[in-house]
Amino acid sequence: MTASYPALRLRRTRATAWSRALHRENVLTPAELIWPLFVTEGQGVEEPIPSLPGVSRWSVDGIAARAREAVALGIPCLALFPNTQPEKRSDDGAEALNPDNLMCRAIRAIRNACGDQIGVLTDVALDPYTAHGQDGLLDDAGYVLNDASIEVLVGQSLNQAAAGADIIAPSDMMDGRVGAIRAALESEGHTNIQIMAYAAKYASAFYGPFRDAVGSRGLLKGDKKTYQMDPANAEEALREVALDLAEGADSVMVKPGLPYLDIVRRVKERFEVPVFAYQVSGEYAMIEAAVAAGAGDRDALVLETLLAFRRAGCSGILTYHAPHAARLLHG
Repeated sequence: MTASYPALRLRRTRATAWSRALHRENVLTPAELIWPLFVTEGQGVEEPIPSLPGVSRWSVDGIAARAREAVALGIPCLALFPNTQPEKRSDDGAEALNPDNLMCRAIRAIRNACGDQIGVLTDVALDPYTAHGQDGLLDDAGYVLNDASIEVLVGQSLNQAAAGADIIAPSDMMDGRVGAIRAALESEGHTNIQIMAYAAKYASAFYGPFRDAVGSRGLLKGDKKTYQMDPANAEEALREVALDLAEGADSVMVKPGLPYLDIVRRVKERFEVPVFAYQVSGEYAMIEAAVAAGAGDRDALVLETLLAFRRAGCSGILTYHAPHAARLLHG
């Protein structure tokens, strides 16, 4: 610093709204938002999720309507997660390979409603399809099998690609799955389909409402600590990101979001690639609980937390507050 007080007064540039806007280092727009949506069976169905106030599961026709809403709001991408009926769940997650499953029908409905006006990001993991709620296949001892699970994940990815997905987002945290999925996509001619790897996904306490939304909370046997990351680790996250990029990921994700902004910043500085973060269900629910308790203003809390992701280095944020934030940003 070359000057000192009173020659240098940092408050000068904060004195007026126009000056604060002129000197603002980071900007949030609807173009940085990805809206996660939950798909359920039926027609004309909207099922509110009690642990996620303001969030619902939608039947496929409702998903198409949400896609049109997102286009109008300037939200560039939707992320889809299915609530698979219990009778369609199995130990091997075979419903993930069904070309007429909820995910594939929702992809096609968005395409029919909006064409290429919006991107479709699809989750690749087996927990919405398995009877045991784990993200992969189990051995007799209940351990999640890495290589056998990858075979199914590749088939799931190709199934979603054939339905019209734009971004395949493997969230399972199996070793080597990005390379296997990339090779399969190339082999099948899906050369322009992106992979957004959940590269640093932690075994977090913030996922509870999401498991309610996809119907896996009561099914989950044990935990996911043998494949999701230990919240104590940061260097390991950088190794995970490096591996996924080397295997062909176009972008990477850190999950959860706000408790892991240090990881976002380290990934961005180390690799200089597009980094996304997921403001997960528990984070959303905490904001809504604070608002309900009168502890904060929703509009201010939403915009401040989303701007924090941008300041940390995120190219974009997956958030259930996406439509609300987009309306606020449109003024």
